[in-house]
Amino acid sequence: MITVIPNWHPILVHFTIGLLSISVVFYFAVKVLPNDHRWKEQWHHMANWSLWTGCLFTVATVIAGWYAYNTVEHDSASHAAMTLHRNWALPTAALFLLVGISVVVLNKTHKKPGLLFLSVSAVAGIMLMVTGWLGAEAVYRYGIGVMSLPTIETETDGHDHSRSTTVETDNNDHHNDASIDIQQHPHGSEHAHDIQPSTENEHEH
Repeated sequence: MITVIPNWHPILVHFTIGLLSISVVFYFAVKVLPNDHRWKEQWHHMANWSLWTGCLFTVATVIAGWYAYNTVEHDSASHAAMTLHRNWALPTAALFLLVGISVVVLNKTHKKPGLLFLSVSAVAGIMLMVTGWLGAEAVYRYGIGVMSLPTIETETDGHDHSRSTTVETDNNDHHNDASIDIQQHPHGSEHAHDIQPSTENEHEH
């Protein structure tokens, strides 16, 4: 089985966001189309199937996300970030599942989505965007689930990759040059590593 770090949540969540977002867009598109428009029925079916498929991915995404929440390495700052993401994700998933169930009921009763349905769908879509934003913050700002960072190197391809800081200290008889490479901690803090001081004695005895 393919090993995915930290798990399958980062992969599944893209399908969830894409499908659910598309469903909301097409429900509104169907509403504004004239009743006799030839695309109206097609777009309605597209919205339904995008919603139902997105709900299936939502269940898998929530399960994988819950596993990630309880297994990935983190510090206090990143824990707060992923907790906030979780607190938005669970009600968002529940609301979309409710919307999906309501569509099933509407189809059985041969009714079309009304203003209440569109309003709830819009709220769910906004919550989905906020949840996605917070998830991206947890990864890209706090490094949750990131196994390694790019190696800091000098400019070789037209881009400045160097972020090293050179600290020089002067003593009466010695000059100490300490080259410090700054690497970002996987959880958002910065630590100095690989301090390699080189001492050059200017006086000969």
